[in-house]
Amino acid sequence: MSLRLEWNNEQEEFAISDELIAKLRELLVLAGQSENVTDGEVALTFVDDAEIQRLNKEYRNLDKPTDVLSFAMQEMGDDEIEIIFDEEDFSESDLEDVKRLDEETDSAEAEEEEFEEPLGDIIISVPRAIAQSEEYGHSVERELGFLFVHGFLHLIGYDHQSEEEEKVMFGKQEHILQQAGLVR
Repeated sequence: MSLRLEWNNEQEEFAISDELIAKLRELLVLAGQSENVTDGEVALTFVDDAEIQRLNKEYRNLDKPTDVLSFAMQEMGDDEIEIIFDEEDFSESDLEDVKRLDEETDSAEAEEEEFEEPLGDIIISVPRAIAQSEEYGHSVERELGFLFVHGFLHLIGYDHQSEEEEKVMFGKQEHILQQAGLVR
């Protein structure tokens, strides 16, 4: 098992090169090693400002573009419903069917390539990344890398609601970026 990056480009402002994707994969491995996360899949989507604004409004009730959004798959939010399975609610034949399907699934999975549990989705606004790279005086690749690592750390539970949390999270980001040679 390993960390895997799946990506999609839904914007036209900036060409997403094979070299950039290779660097993002390297960052994923470095960030995973740094945080002892060895398995999982991260889905990354590059979008424009209109799409990230739509998503920001829909999921965060903020009607403005932002640079990066993260949607973790491993956490249980306050508004999510936990699914509880109670065997007493099912007949004996239902339970036998479930057991048979589980056995079939187990044998099919053994034959297939290993499945990586999704860690979550990261959405990056490329126009925001370009503007921020100009503002901070570094490359677009460095800014995309920064936003990707930032999003990954959110996926695994980091936040920056307090000054102390921000210091820890941003310190981790900088360390990972430096390891990959993405310096300011």
